[in-house]
Amino acid sequence: MMAAVIAVCAGPAAASDPGRSKPAVAATSTPAPAPDADAVTHHTIVVNGSTLAYTARAGTITLRNDDEQPALRMFYVAYTLDGATPENRPLTFVYNGGPGSSTMWLHLGSFGPVRVAAADGGPITGPAPAPYRIVTNDDTLLDKTDLVFIDMPTAGFGRLVAPATPKDFYSVDKDVAAFGSFIRGYITTFGRWNSPKFLYGESYGTMRSGALVNHLQQNLGISMTGVVLQSSYLNAGIDYIDNGPPIGGGSDWAYILYLPTEAATAWYHKALANSPPDLVPFLHDVEHFAMTEYADALAKGAQLGAPEFNDVVAKLHRYTGLSEQYIRNANLRVPYWRLQNELLRDRHSTVGRIDSRFEIPALDRTASSPNWDPTDAAIDGPFTVAVNQYLRTDLNYDTALDYRTNVYALIGRAGGWDNTHRGNPTTNVLPDIAEAMTYNPRLRIFQASGYYDFATPYFETVYALNHLGIVPSLQSHISYGFYPAGHMIYLESSSIRALHDDLERWYDATLTGR
Repeated sequence: MMAAVIAVCAGPAAASDPGRSKPAVAATSTPAPAPDADAVTHHTIVVNGSTLAYTARAGTITLRNDDEQPALRMFYVAYTLDGATPENRPLTFVYNGGPGSSTMWLHLGSFGPVRVAAADGGPITGPAPAPYRIVTNDDTLLDKTDLVFIDMPTAGFGRLVAPATPKDFYSVDKDVAAFGSFIRGYITTFGRWNSPKFLYGESYGTMRSGALVNHLQQNLGISMTGVVLQSSYLNAGIDYIDNGPPIGGGSDWAYILYLPTEAATAWYHKALANSPPDLVPFLHDVEHFAMTEYADALAKGAQLGAPEFNDVVAKLHRYTGLSEQYIRNANLRVPYWRLQNELLRDRHSTVGRIDSRFEIPALDRTASSPNWDPTDAAIDGPFTVAVNQYLRTDLNYDTALDYRTNVYALIGRAGGWDNTHRGNPTTNVLPDIAEAMTYNPRLRIFQASGYYDFATPYFETVYALNHLGIVPSLQSHISYGFYPAGHMIYLESSSIRALHDDLERWYDATLTGR
């Protein structure tokens, strides 16, 4: 087994950079291959009427093992404001999840200085063809914080260095250790130890953040100022079982906590018989029903009487648009992946998992679950083209390597992702978040969720964060934002603006201690 990664060094600078350093070599007679040179470019952007000059650096940080040998090069792109004082300038580390995804989604979709123009919900007939537009991002957070977009181990242009193997990094805890080493290496290399520091993760990236913030503070002595959780996946123990409803006393919590997202999806697609005019008040009614009458009914199991059963059937029909007979046949329990296909079956369409606003024609119109996610069909092409065009041409990162948009196949060939954490094979980072907030009572958290997200439903996240077990004064340090979007909130034009404005206010309040 590979020893823990502990030491780091930056990749070599571009030839035009006066800070050029020598490539890292192993402490053996055979040097490791030299990494590609960092690319350093200079830019300006106008934000809220002010012109900001910034530097973009695309490159790698090399992680070393206990024997001081290179083990892994992690790829990143950093945007730093020129002329800023490090002690006064926040620094935010940003990453996607998977586990297995690169960070091209957040990098070119959310709050960097540029973004790719991609689809924004609705019926999709297939991915639009190239060329795609990479545009200046009016919603960048660069006016508030420097941004470092990190690709997880072996994703993007990141690569292992022999004799390291994928199993040295493909687990919850080893991934956290790698990100911790990367962050320590970055702040050391670029003199940012004394900057206010934030984490920003999406999806599995929030699970990483939960464990990572605790690791940074307690094991590496790196105090954090705040954590942004977007579309959170924090406790795998309350997620759906993919092969159907639980039998034999299994948990019903997933059905309760997914119901508001199912209702939001039906409302968006106008599948309700008497659709209310406003989404949010409607969802408040659904949430109350889910946690009271629905939860009580499911808990009774076979002891549920016929009148109460019929009442719940009628309300589920009103909230989801599914037929009463379908709900009866499902014994009051409709997994989201069945609703994806059933909701618009009469239109021969299926709706998205990542973003249920998206729909696409169904290939098998009798299937109980989708063949693919309509969201993927809309966004994979634009983002994959854009990240290659932008990094190689606009930022001048010169490499013969393929940009790995994901490493799911590599993880599979390595035997899968090890989810063991804190001795539990089912990952739950809520204890880590509780410890991090208690260890550092000044830590602030912002949770952002989309109403149309089946991958990480918003009501499940609220439930999870309300069960941290921390004292009430610390519970108040968690702020929430909810948006009419899916998993990738930035795909919806009004939502990215609203999230941007919420985060700007949150950064200001967090940095001033309010």
